[in-house]
Amino acid sequence: MTRYMLVANQTIESEELRKAVLELQASDAAEFTLVVPATRVVRGLTWDEVETKAVARSRLEAGLASLRAAGCQVVDGRVGDEDPVLAVEDELSRRRYAGIIISTLPPGASRWLRMDVVSRVKRRFPEGRAVTHVVSSAPSTSGRDLAGRRAT
Repeated sequence: MTRYMLVANQTIESEELRKAVLELQASDAAEFTLVVPATRVVRGLTWDEVETKAVARSRLEAGLASLRAAGCQVVDGRVGDEDPVLAVEDELSRRRYAGIIISTLPPGASRWLRMDVVSRVKRRFPEGRAVTHVVSSAPSTSGRDLAGRRAT
């Protein structure tokens, strides 16, 4: 089977991501590893590493359950570095992937797009693997993260 890496955070349960995964799976007998960058949970001027990892772990578990329930062959998942590019790099050091799928919020709402994550991943890891960008709709949590704060 061909292995692909999925990188998502707030869009982890989006219909657009599920659809992209199912389409690729149907055409390529693919299986997937889900990577959720541990985006900082900020309170005032500080951030809490324990809470940050707990929120990322919760998102990972919800994403795995959602994708698997939709019939997606997600065989593995892990919480990654807070920087999505470093999370991809860490995962690529663990195993080989035919491609990387990055799911973001739409332009204007996506911090990852402002950070140029998709282009940075393409430039940093050009070794013949496809990098696909899926633009997903806003999360159903009405702009709040899993800890109940406004998403950034």
